[in-house]
Amino acid sequence: MKKIRVWDPLVRLLHWVLVGCVISNLFNASGHFAHRTLGLIAAGAVTVRLVWGFVGPQYARFSDWFPTPTRLIPYLRALLRNQAPRHLGHNPAAAVMMLTLMALVLGLGVSGYLMTTDAFYENETLQGVHESLVSILQAAVIVHVLAALYESWKHRENLIGSMVHGYKPVDTGFKPENEKKTP
Repeated sequence: MKKIRVWDPLVRLLHWVLVGCVISNLFNASGHFAHRTLGLIAAGAVTVRLVWGFVGPQYARFSDWFPTPTRLIPYLRALLRNQAPRHLGHNPAAAVMMLTLMALVLGLGVSGYLMTTDAFYENETLQGVHESLVSILQAAVIVHVLAALYESWKHRENLIGSMVHGYKPVDTGFKPENEKKTP
């Protein structure tokens, strides 16, 4: 079976750095040095990923997967009919999730950093925002993992494995729609 590299090394590294930071921060009490350091690393990883979305290879670029209404609405309709097409890169629903996860991590990084400043130290409102973002991120991560498992099953491909080695099968018996030709 022919395979193509979809996820470049930087995308995969940043993905797993974020996984490590998020999981590690679940077990660190807020305010501790490790918690803050992991939060800064996570926010830094998202910032690098945002830049990479403009200058990286095809499947890393926002132009390849940004969920415009003309991409997202037909995809969601097809998904509701259980006819969603396979995509080599992010499908439009996954693109919404990726942007949501990035926004949540950046929101956590900013709110966490602000709580270390004199102006917002022990600010209960900001602490509440930070804790709410944590809860939303945890729920989004669960949905993300379940969606990756479902898509792996539905399209008979190991999406989690592809985020480790970077390759996806070109032909799994499904015909991807709107895919660009690859050299």
